[in-house]
Amino acid sequence: MRRVCAAVGAVGIVATAFAGEIPRSERRSGYEFMGRETRAMQDDDTANPGMLWVLEGEALWNRKLGVAGRACSACHGDARASMKGVAARHPSFDVARARPLGLEERINVCRTERQQAPPLAYESRELLALTAYVARQSRGLPIDVTIDERTQPFLDAGRAMFYRRQGQLNLACSQCHDDHWGRRLAGNVVPQAHPTGYPIYRLEWQGLGSLQRRLRNCLVGIRAEPYDYGAPELVDLELFLMWRARGMPIETPAVRP
Repeated sequence: MRRVCAAVGAVGIVATAFAGEIPRSERRSGYEFMGRETRAMQDDDTANPGMLWVLEGEALWNRKLGVAGRACSACHGDARASMKGVAARHPSFDVARARPLGLEERINVCRTERQQAPPLAYESRELLALTAYVARQSRGLPIDVTIDERTQPFLDAGRAMFYRRQGQLNLACSQCHDDHWGRRLAGNVVPQAHPTGYPIYRLEWQGLGSLQRRLRNCLVGIRAEPYDYGAPELVDLELFLMWRARGMPIETPAVRP
């Protein structure tokens, strides 16, 4: 990490400048930086461990829950049709809350308001399973979040966070993922940070995890105080990352080292 900090300092990056932003023609999924064996694991649904959560999510989709005794399928029907493209459009603006919601929060809103069931905890197996199942229906579709006058301020906030130096190491997200992608840090290739496959199965975690978990890991890595799960700052950053990856296909459930 000290070597990376020295390299970053040497190039004299200004946190508010966007000069290092990756051109759309050069944007690459983290899949392209993986070895052959890990790619094969993601490509084969019978070998992809993330599919275990997808299958569990399918069972939850059809299970009656809450005071209302209602299943997700009672409102939305066959997820293969009704959820197609949903993950590619989140975070999306929620009129009642006057802010964007990530897919996990959208699922919990449905649980509390439609099923009259308690919300699922962030990173719980059930929430990850439902999120993975819903997102799986968008696999292969291009990311296409809506940016308009309602979402623009939140996109701007997420962009500012991406370019802002933080933590004791005084690093910005952009300094790794825009300016030093493709190089190695602790033996691993630095990716471009495109959220194309979340929830993802990370070999390091030996389990499925959300984008917010990964963002919090990065904040801890630069010795910054991580935001709580569900914090507006994390949703803003997620919105910016999805916008930054616009046009790239959804891979959920992706596999990463």
